[in-house]
This record gives sequence, structure tokens and C-alpha cells, in this order.
Amino acid sequence: MASGITINKDKIEGMKDTIRNLYLADDIPWVIGYSGGKDSTATLQLVWYALRELPADKLTKVVHVINTDTLVESPVIEKWVEKSLKMMDESSSKIPSKVDTLFVTHRLTPEVDNTYWVNFIGRGYPFPRKKLRWCTDRLKIQPVNKFVKDKIAEHGEIILVLGTRKAESVARARTMTYYEKKRVRELLSPNPTLANELVFSPLEDWTNNDVWVFLMQYENPWGLSNHELQTLYMSATEDKECPMMTEKNQPTCGQSRFGCWVCTMVERDKSMEAMISNDDEKAWMTPLLEFRNRFGDEEKDRSRRSFKKMQGYLQGSYEQLHHGPYLKEWREQWLRELLEKQVEIQKYGPEGFSNYELISVPELRCIRRIWVFDKHEFDDSLPRIYREVIGKDFDDPEWIGSEAFGANEWALLGEVCDEVLGTTQFSDSRDAKEATVKGTATEKLEKVRDNLALDMIASLIDVESRATGMHDRKGILDTLEQCMKKDFYADEADATDYYRKQLQRKRDMGGKYNERFFINVKDEGEEFEDVPEGAGK
Repeated sequence: MASGITINKDKIEGMKDTIRNLYLADDIPWVIGYSGGKDSTATLQLVWYALRELPADKLTKVVHVINTDTLVESPVIEKWVEKSLKMMDESSSKIPSKVDTLFVTHRLTPEVDNTYWVNFIGRGYPFPRKKLRWCTDRLKIQPVNKFVKDKIAEHGEIILVLGTRKAESVARARTMTYYEKKRVRELLSPNPTLANELVFSPLEDWTNNDVWVFLMQYENPWGLSNHELQTLYMSATEDKECPMMTEKNQPTCGQSRFGCWVCTMVERDKSMEAMISNDDEKAWMTPLLEFRNRFGDEEKDRSRRSFKKMQGYLQGSYEQLHHGPYLKEWREQWLRELLEKQVEIQKYGPEGFSNYELISVPELRCIRRIWVFDKHEFDDSLPRIYREVIGKDFDDPEWIGSEAFGANEWALLGEVCDEVLGTTQFSDSRDAKEATVKGTATEKLEKVRDNLALDMIASLIDVESRATGMHDRKGILDTLEQCMKKDFYADEADATDYYRKQLQRKRDMGGKYNERFFINVKDEGEEFEDVPEGAGK
């Protein structure tokens, strides 16, 4: 992989000519992906310089600049991008053209019911990992695809301009080379996932050093300092150095990872660690890093999750069940800690973070509905947690909940289950009530197991309560039956034995069954999605 400098002024001017020719060749709108990092900045800067030199009467089509905000971006980068987009809007409005604004910015976000916290805290999805990467599609790909599809529907075709480079990795080089062979026009490759979308990568042959040379020698056209961008990369580098890479194994600014602060796809967030270590002014992010490391602890993760899947199915391999969503106690604990971190940042963070939100009110409202309506947790604990941490009542004007049962009834039910059935490991009923009503401490959570009796009875009560007074109670018995089927096991050992016998009967009768379950190797497995038995065979 080349590591030196391959560009010069002539090559840059040549690429600007190419950009202008492609822009003028047709009426197909352009969409540029901008993350705030060096590659996307250099790409947009190159296009900006090229088009700005055209006469106003030639600038007849808008260039859409899209940024995908996952809502869990690194706070420092989020503020950087926010500032950058604002400056783009101001600068673009001053470029003479035949359109109102030549460069139009768009901040794309995931749908509120599909954000990281709604899935993680609301639905209880396990934190993302290599075999469980549910986040990328929901947080990044879907918002971009929706925007692109809307533009394709409007114009028939689009050109997507990206800062991808072959020098980024061997895999990236292989993919880009493959699609080069399928080009329908010069420099325009087809998108393998979306029809009528052509991809243009003006930096495809640039090295890491080329990008930095360009950024340092060419002033940012919308007014942001590229030297500040370099400083950001330096602060995220372990040794706080950002040299031009002359040796293959020498560290470089380009290796820093800017992304979601919650990312658990890597074992350690070295970039955030470096930022905190290198700059005392970024020490306020330490609670975020600690929180990420705590919920991203894979060794403890299995014990925090139900042995059932989201819809109550049992799935397994290697003689054990695949654990599903997080238990109620842990989801509540994650929410409490997240809100505490938010309060801490607002209080002790730098200027401009006094109103910073780690989780938005619409997300909280969505989580509340999932807990109460989907999971039948009628104690409605979210407003209580919010009030205890934030210090004010939770704002949810459209909320219509059941008034028949609430936190007190949930606590009483917990006491009864504990006393009569012995389904929890609380020392006494007072502890059960305290844990349910006031919130459970982390050390107590370690002792709590999946309280199946409480879950089942609460679900039955909630379903029946919501059906009371309905003119049409069609399907109510089926719903109640499903509630009982989900929680009729004594514990995980009983459920595992039930699942084993179920598969054994299928095997004996010559039916389809999960062969992997009978392999005598202990491993968690990799599936999470709820599918009927035998679907993955």
C-alpha cells in the first residue's frame, strides 16, 4: 500500500476539471456524504473549489451534503460537524448560482423508534458485537437509503460522491477495483445495493498523506480550520503525534476512529481514551467512556439477559440456550446511569454543553411505550426514574396509560411472588418492594434472576386490564395463552431441559431440529433475531 505523496497541483487541478465536467454532463443531482472526518472534508472541499469556479449560469443543480447523525456520535465530533454544517449554509448562500443555494446540507437521523437507546434500553437488544451488528443498518444505512431513494424517486437517478479511498484497507481496495470494471460511465461506479445510484470517489487513488497535504495547503472554503481538524486527529492519537507517514508502520492521524461513543464493535475505544489522556479539557468525557466499558462487558453480559428470545421463543446451540433481551432490572439501570451521565455533562461539561442530551425526550417516550405496552411492565417505571435523576416530572402529554394498575400494584405482586413462590433471591419482601419501586442498586441486580412468575402474572393482568370494557375481545384468549407459554418454566435449567426434550422428540420422529444444540461445546452462539424453530437449519 502506497504511503507517500502522489498528488501535486497539476493533479488537483485536473481532478477539479473532471468534477466540473461530470457536474455539467447531465441534470442528475449530486449527493455528497460528509462525516466531518478528513476524507469527507477533503472530498467536499475539492468539489466546492471546482464548482465555485464555474459561472453562475452553469450552476443549475443543487449539491446535497448529507451527514448521518446516529444520535450517539462522539460529543466532540458532533459539535464539530454541527458547527461545520452551519458554516456551509452561510458560505453556500453567497455563491452566485441559478439555484437558491448551491450546497444544501441535510442532517439525517434514524427514526425515533429505531435509535440506539430505543433498541438497547427499550427493547433490550444486546450491545452490538461482530456477530450481532444490529446498529449500523438501523442508525446509518437506513436514514441514508431513505434520503437517496426519495431523491431517486424525484429525479430518476443520483450521483453519490464519497471520500472512499483504496489505500484505506485491502478489502476497500478490492471492492473498489471490482466495481471499477462495472462502470457505466467514466469514474462512475454502480452501487451494488441501490439501483439508479452511481458512485463517484474523487479521492480513490489518494494516500493518507495526500489527504493531509491537500487539507493543509488548501484553505477550507466554508471557513472551518483544517488545522483544527488535524488537532482533533492528533488528540485522538495515542502519542499525540500526527506526522506525515513515511514508513509503513509509522502512526498517522488517519488511523484515529471517529464514530459512536457507544461503539462496542471494538474492545477498547482507543480514540476516546487518547482524547481524554491527551487533553485535560476533554476529561469530562470520562464518564461516557466508563459507562460504555461497563455495559459493553461481554463476560457479564449473558447474566444480564433473559434466556428467552424477544417473542418468548427458545433457541440454543451447543447444549445451552441463546440469551435474548436484557432483563427489566438492567434496562432500568442502564437508563438511570445514562440520565445521570447526561446531568453530569450538562453540569461539568465545556461551554455549549449545558443543554446537551445523551437521550432525547421523544426516545424516552418511545421507550416508555415499549416497556408498558409491549413488555407489559405496568409499573411504568420510566417517569419515576426520570424524576429521581433529572429532578422534574417527565413530559409526555399524549400518554394514555392504564389507571387500574401501577407501581404500587407491581410492588405488591412482587412481594406475593417472592413470598408464595420464592421466585426471587431478595432477602425479604421489603427488599423486593424497594428494588421495584425505588430502583435497584447494581450489586443487588447481580443477585436478581429472571422472575418468571412475576413476568407471567404481570403480563396476564396487564392484558386482561387493557381488554376490560372492550366491545370486541376477539383474540384475548390467544394472547393470554401466549403470555403463559412464554413464562411457564421454573427457571433457565427447566427451560433448557424442555427445549432439549422438544428437539429430541423432533429428532426421534424424523422432523427438522436444531442439530447444533446437541454438540457438546459450550458457546453462546450468534443468533439474536426471533425466528421459529428450525428456520436456520
